[in-house]
Amino acid sequence: QVQLVESGGGLVQAGGSLRLSCAASGSIFSSSTMAWYRQAPGKQRELVAAITSGGRLTYADSVKGRFTISRANAKNTVYLQMNSLKPEDTAIYYCNANKTRWPFYDYWGQGTQVTVSS
Repeated sequence: QVQLVESGGGLVQAGGSLRLSCAASGSIFSSSTMAWYRQAPGKQRELVAAITSGGRLTYADSVKGRFTISRANAKNTVYLQMNSLKPEDTAIYYCNANKTRWPFYDYWGQGTQVTVSS
C-alpha cells in the first residue's frame, strides 16, 4: 500500500515562504507523476503544480514565478517551494502520485494546512 505523507505547512505572513514536502512509501515514486493540489474553504480542489517522471513541469497560472516543484527520486520525496505567499494561497495542500498508463494508480496524501495572514 502506498502512503504519501505531507509536511511543512503552517502559518506565515504575506510575502513569506514555506516549503512543503511529501514523502512516498513503496516503489512507485520514480515512475509517478507527482503533483500538489490545494483546496480552499468553499472551493474546488485545484492543481497547483506537477512534475512528471521525466521532469516535465506544470504550474497553475496563479502560482507561476512564485512556486517551484521539485523531486528527489533517491529520497522518494517531492517538494513545493512557495515564495511571495499571498492570503489567497491559504488552503489545504494535498500531495498526489499518479500514473496514467498501465498499471494505473492515483494516490493522495492526507493534506497539510497552509495559512497566509495579511
